[in-house]
Amino acid sequence: MRMRGVWTLGTVVLLLASLGWAQAADPVVLARQAVEAWQAGELTPKLDLRALEGKSPEEVADWLRKTFAFPPPPPGLEVNLDEPEVEETPTGTQVRFPAVSGPDGGEVVVTVSDGQVQRIAWRPSGGLLPPWVKSDAARLVFAAASLLLLFNLFGGGVARLWHAAWAMLGRYRKLYLFTNLLLYGLFVLGAALAYGLPDLARAMQEAVGGAIETIGLDTGAQKGVTGLAWTIFYWNFTHGLLLTSFLPAFFLGVPALLINAARYYVFGFALSPAVIPWSVYVWHLPTLVIELQAYILVTFGGLVLLVETLKGRGFRAGLQLLGLTLLLGTLFLIAGAWYEAYELLYLLR
Repeated sequence: MRMRGVWTLGTVVLLLASLGWAQAADPVVLARQAVEAWQAGELTPKLDLRALEGKSPEEVADWLRKTFAFPPPPPGLEVNLDEPEVEETPTGTQVRFPAVSGPDGGEVVVTVSDGQVQRIAWRPSGGLLPPWVKSDAARLVFAAASLLLLFNLFGGGVARLWHAAWAMLGRYRKLYLFTNLLLYGLFVLGAALAYGLPDLARAMQEAVGGAIETIGLDTGAQKGVTGLAWTIFYWNFTHGLLLTSFLPAFFLGVPALLINAARYYVFGFALSPAVIPWSVYVWHLPTLVIELQAYILVTFGGLVLLVETLKGRGFRAGLQLLGLTLLLGTLFLIAGAWYEAYELLYLLR
């Protein structure tokens, strides 16, 4: 009897321990605990660059990964932990909790993989895209405009502007070649250096992936190639070409050159084949070449503006040439968006 009692007690202890482990491994339980700790400021690393002095690349990579994986919650964030939604994804289990931050509604998304919380992010409703961008009318107009531009390239106003723009490239062939070699070269340099710092590159890659997720491009993917191509083009055109290339190019090109130099180096480092399988990288390489060429063209246009101004031919003449590079860059982004959408939905499946 005593032995039976011992075995019974041992069985009870084992069952209780198993139950406790099962609860701890439950993604919803882990997600709730992580959100509470995140809101209390326990997960976000403190931004103290002096503390990184003397740290190894692996330690710096770990700090970056935690910084990007657990950014500070927005002010006044209120999370409803009683209504979780669970979804299995290729990167792990996603647990989403309804949340509000001031007047903005949205959700807090927690990614759990291998029994650990990998990432927490506040995602406003629809991401960072305006509501009209997600409409069916917008994507259909984009598809129709893409077809019209394609046909117009073989004759019409767009064709004349296209030939005028490339004729301009011929007049400034050396400057155009220099811009390409410099920016593509920085991209290749970043990709090569990633082989020596794979942990740091992987942390940067996760940061890029988290930013893309926050934007809300997945809403476009739900509407097929047309919807995804439109959302990709909208984001790249507004935030990449206009805001961070074309507008800085107005200041005689140098700010655009500096911004894109940093962009190309970081993209090369984060999207290096050192951390991306070659089977994936080969399909994505055309996207990188086409879309990065759009930013190169506008950067080049800004440098032409600088040259025209220094030679005394006037700011207005250089501005006209800059506008032509914006046209070329837009056409490259349209082509890149269609290819990237097809690549993500079909080639990488």
